[in-house]
Amino acid sequence: METARFVSLIAATITMGLVSGLFYGFSVSVMPGLKRTDDRTVIEVMQKINVAILNGWFVLGYIGAFVFTAVAVALHVPDGRRGVLVPLVVALALYIVVMSMTSRVNIPLNNALEKAGPASGIADPAAVRRAFEAPWARANAWRAVLCTVAVGFLAWALVRYGAGS
Repeated sequence: METARFVSLIAATITMGLVSGLFYGFSVSVMPGLKRTDDRTVIEVMQKINVAILNGWFVLGYIGAFVFTAVAVALHVPDGRRGVLVPLVVALALYIVVMSMTSRVNIPLNNALEKAGPASGIADPAAVRRAFEAPWARANAWRAVLCTVAVGFLAWALVRYGAGS
């Protein structure tokens, strides 16, 4: 049981770190880079990213962060070490907020962007961009912050686990 607790905690920390890094990367490089381009480029690139990101590696990180953190919580409940359990529960709660934000903001915006059709055929690309870019980037920045804080809580749980509390 100790091995399962430790492995789930490590896997949760790694996968949460991967997702945090993904959201951070978009916040500090992809979206600022796209901000300096024209409307059709933003639409076309984001449409292509939205297709490319749906792959096994993304799913491993995105779903894995939830599954491994939830498993770590479940495995630590019977142990009763509050020093480990409390930061695990906080990390899981933060990630549930991230997943909710993703499903309520980012995914619907991605879907609307896809429904707009090929960038070259959009009559008013500036309007499509306005409807997408700022709300998507704002929600993504929050996802980056919340995931980073969750990684911090998972790191805290690891330290507490190592200390035996």
